Amino acid sequence: MNYQKYSPGPRVDLPDRKWPGRVLREAPVWCSVDLRDRNQALLGQAGPGEKMEIFRLLVRLGFKEIEIGSPASSPAERDFLRLLVGRDLIPEDVSLQVLSTCDEGEIRDTLAALEGCHDAILRLYGTDPGEESPEEVLSAAALVRSLAGSFDGRLRLEYTIGGFAGADPERALALAEAALEGWKPSSQDPLILGLPGGTELHMPNVFADQVEWMREKLGAEDRVILSVRPHNDRGMAAAAAELAMLAGAGRVEGTLFGTGERAGSADIITLALNLLTQGIDPGLTIDNMNEIVDTCQRCTGMRVGQRHPYAGRMVFTPFSRSHQEAVSRGMKETGEVWKVPYMIIDPRDIGRVYDPLVRADSEAAGPAAVMETCYGFKLPSGMQREFSEIVRKKLDLTPKTDPEEILEIFRSEYIRNNEPLHFRRLQVTDLSGDTGTDFDTKVKVTYSDHGEYAYIQAAGNGPLDAVQRGLLEEMGLEIRILDYEEHALQEGSDSQAAAYIHMMDAGTGRTTYGVGVSSNITRASVRAVFSGLNRLFKG
Repeated sequence: MNYQKYSPGPRVDLPDRKWPGRVLREAPVWCSVDLRDRNQALLGQAGPGEKMEIFRLLVRLGFKEIEIGSPASSPAERDFLRLLVGRDLIPEDVSLQVLSTCDEGEIRDTLAALEGCHDAILRLYGTDPGEESPEEVLSAAALVRSLAGSFDGRLRLEYTIGGFAGADPERALALAEAALEGWKPSSQDPLILGLPGGTELHMPNVFADQVEWMREKLGAEDRVILSVRPHNDRGMAAAAAELAMLAGAGRVEGTLFGTGERAGSADIITLALNLLTQGIDPGLTIDNMNEIVDTCQRCTGMRVGQRHPYAGRMVFTPFSRSHQEAVSRGMKETGEVWKVPYMIIDPRDIGRVYDPLVRADSEAAGPAAVMETCYGFKLPSGMQREFSEIVRKKLDLTPKTDPEEILEIFRSEYIRNNEPLHFRRLQVTDLSGDTGTDFDTKVKVTYSDHGEYAYIQAAGNGPLDAVQRGLLEEMGLEIRILDYEEHALQEGSDSQAAAYIHMMDAGTGRTTYGVGVSSNITRASVRAVFSGLNRLFKG
């Protein structure tokens, strides 16, 4: 490929950069630009109904600053703004952000459209991004300041340096200083300085250098909020935003799931949850991921990818046996602080579940992992391969095999396997005080054989030994129990227990597993014997 066709973008000289040694301690101010950037990315723009649903979702999530577009240049965006204001739909703690060029007429029209809005942010940008002069910026900022006094509400200013990531640093600094001079910010009324990565030109560390360089050169930290809006042309928007925060950005503009023009914008959902995984309050309430995904997909027609961080259908779905076992073990052992291999977040915190699925090339323990994680059945290691083979014969496994299908196979093959022998009732007598026998237990097992009721009685050393002897003495069935395991399916005094028996037909040498479930573990073990017998009979 002709790599000489391309060259890196401009850099700043920052040998004493400080951001690599910093640690994030708190979330930035989040500004959603979904109602503008996301809307621009749609083939058919969202109507007022879809916009209203997105707006309400953003408010529920906890966004305090929401950009809605350019009311002076777009009748649709003006109508939506007036709808929000006219119906008093903007919460007291939420600011609306609108856009305008530095043109005086457009600024006045934009402020007129905001009439009645209690808290607004006017974002100025150059008519020809990156080409406006410092004098134009100073004049526009001063105009907004003069008009702010007559604005019926709180009015703040953001000035965005068009094409910041690729701009000449000194020119960008001159524009920023002009905005400062025109707005005359204070610590109570700071200027929001937008530093967009309108086109992602650099590695994230270069963008962080640009942000820190601007911060150091301005020297007005208490009077300026640096706001970044990384785009995702190189696939690094999230990384660029995080490093920019280390470099001094106190505000991040982006969209839910990164939807935006071209390759999209910074994904605020990912950024916020990244902070959560580091023990930092993200400042948003993202506790129902499925609702967020459904709303966004329905209102925009754009899909969230299956592997999208935190939100994709498959992100809590390990396939490999070793990963499934590690996750299951970790979820049992983790304490108050989340420490689970392969899962940086507890799915339940965002309204999701750990959902191991099976694919066509899954390893033997795949279906077994589904049974344990989803339904609590801890299949013995030897049984895992037997069950996997059964599943593979009955299902055309795909990357999205429903766990319920696997559970139904398990029930039909083991739990409900009641023919020809159907276990009905168990009576156990303790013989430990009886000196006339060498055994300590007597059982009477009532069952049906092809629908005809019958029973066996026998004594042995424990219920299973007694049942085994009764099958031989009264039915001529010689079975050998090779292994036995049991466990509770859930906690509590009324919990069900599962029993697994690995048995062999002494006459043929065939082996199989039987499974029994009951609130009584002895009854569960006898059910497991009959389950195994029926599997042996079926060949």
